[in-house]
Amino acid sequence: MARQLLEWFGQNARDLPWRRTQDPYAIWMAEIMLQQTQVKTATAYWQRWMRALPDARAFARAKSAQVHKLWEGLGYYARVRNAHAAARVMAEKHGGEFPRTFAEALALPGVGRYTAGAVCSIAYNHPTAVLDGNVTRVLSRVFGVGGEPRGKKANARLWSLAEELVSIAQGLPSPGPAKADRFSPAPKPQKTGRIFSAAKAAPGGADSERPPRGNCGRLNEALMELGALICKPKQPACPACPLRRVCFARAANRVAEFPRAKAPVRAERRRFLAFIVNRKGRLLARQRPAGGVNALLWEFPNVEIAPEEKNPAAAAAPFVLTATKPVCRVRHSIMRHRILLEACRARWPGPPGKGVAPGVWRTPAQLERLAFTSAHRKVLAALQDEIKLEKRTVRT
Repeated sequence: MARQLLEWFGQNARDLPWRRTQDPYAIWMAEIMLQQTQVKTATAYWQRWMRALPDARAFARAKSAQVHKLWEGLGYYARVRNAHAAARVMAEKHGGEFPRTFAEALALPGVGRYTAGAVCSIAYNHPTAVLDGNVTRVLSRVFGVGGEPRGKKANARLWSLAEELVSIAQGLPSPGPAKADRFSPAPKPQKTGRIFSAAKAAPGGADSERPPRGNCGRLNEALMELGALICKPKQPACPACPLRRVCFARAANRVAEFPRAKAPVRAERRRFLAFIVNRKGRLLARQRPAGGVNALLWEFPNVEIAPEEKNPAAAAAPFVLTATKPVCRVRHSIMRHRILLEACRARWPGPPGKGVAPGVWRTPAQLERLAFTSAHRKVLAALQDEIKLEKRTVRT
């Protein structure tokens, strides 16, 4: 199996920018972003991030506002806050580099068993296992691992299989250059730091041949790639799978049964009313407190109201609604919550003056430079569209 996986990956690996480098920091940032985020979305964020903060020292020095702005829209912001803390540890204790041992990597804030295993295997060729959703699906089907994958018994079995495979791969001869090893490195980064090369130049310069990944990293990436491209949750492409001849689920015609699906969690409806308060061209906004969901991100003042509330104005106090029709409605989800956000124009009844209103007054252009929650960013975009429309109408 290990040999087949290595050979398959060598011919089928996607050309992803973080596969053009063996820089542990770049690989680590990709792994952090890919948690809860699709590859297509993460790619643009990763490229922008690496241009702005090309190494752990730059990340450690960065202000929280810059970090959150770069991450804006990716969601699950605890990831980037933990990563920021981890970068500071790297700068203080590890010479600005991602730790070279699994134990040291695991000790970093926000770095769990999967992330430590992925970076140590891909960047350093250590035989450390990975187990994400894709790998869980592949191993569950191939070996017929029953039970809920996060249950103690099933989870231990899956980790054991992943560890055995990566250990076997370490002892195999290299199957030759993988397709991923032939991806063209980007130009060497400029000293200004403005242009980031997706691949760190080899010691001989940008045109030198980049050292190929070791078998451990290849094996782990192969398992993840197989789950992403072939062994999909629904309608897997079994005829194209390199492990089809040894797959328990396929032989038993039980592919849909593995891995066992979690019991569905009932969605909870929630409704929020946001207030668009304009004072001499400036809008009222506030920063969420540290800790909790969307910590330190910006939003418009808002309150939660009952989903069935017929008279939102009654729940707006101390704000006073100046229009009953919302500027916009935004529907989004956070975990099991299905949320409706309605943004309405309102006024703040308090006297003018600094520190009186619950927030800060900023122009729309100033607000654009702040990191907003995804839902409130859509509200700001709707307001910007209104401003553009008004300007076009005035010119006409």
